[in-house]
Amino acid sequence: MDEEIAEQQADITGLLLQYVQAPLVGASYIRGVLPVPAPAEAVRVVTGEADAYAPERLTAYEVPLRVNGDTLTAYDVIGVLRTLHTGTRVHPAAHVGSVMGMPLVHVDPASVEGAPPTREDNALTILRTLTRPFTEEQPDPRLRGFLFLERDRLRLYVDGQDTPRVTAADVRPSGAVTALLAALPSLITEEERRTPHGADPHCSSSVDLTGW
Repeated sequence: MDEEIAEQQADITGLLLQYVQAPLVGASYIRGVLPVPAPAEAVRVVTGEADAYAPERLTAYEVPLRVNGDTLTAYDVIGVLRTLHTGTRVHPAAHVGSVMGMPLVHVDPASVEGAPPTREDNALTILRTLTRPFTEEQPDPRLRGFLFLERDRLRLYVDGQDTPRVTAADVRPSGAVTALLAALPSLITEEERRTPHGADPHCSSSVDLTGW
């Protein structure tokens, strides 16, 4: 059961990456996807303006991945998020909390009619399927989520065969990206680099690779 949710979180992360550069709707961009730890069956999607890094400028939406026995797909989550970002919406106080300094909205997908896919969404599905066909083989490490912390600090939430629990790896996008990606599988397994997760509830430990 946990692995099924982990795969969903990874799939959702992959499909939301395009909205890091292009708006999800209006001026709202995806600024992070946070893998909610088991036993919860949910994902937290962080939105804000394209240049937003400070927690007070971001909002996290917790979306359950099962509704009335049905499993939500990544496209369902995108539709729900688009609806929530269209027009003015007031969330009941009981549904609003906080996480990592950000407002956290607990979403009830059954009460939100998700926006349908656009023509561009469908076109992208066609193009992505032809260029990157589905495969059951999972990458290692697997990206479960991410969060922009600063202009040059990106947190990656990853797991893998040698690191079954989620590790948060902080990296510099301006650094030696190719070398970092090649070394990442071994770097996240080095115990001397790992520290307790601290204030981040979405990982079991963290690794600071910003100086690597």
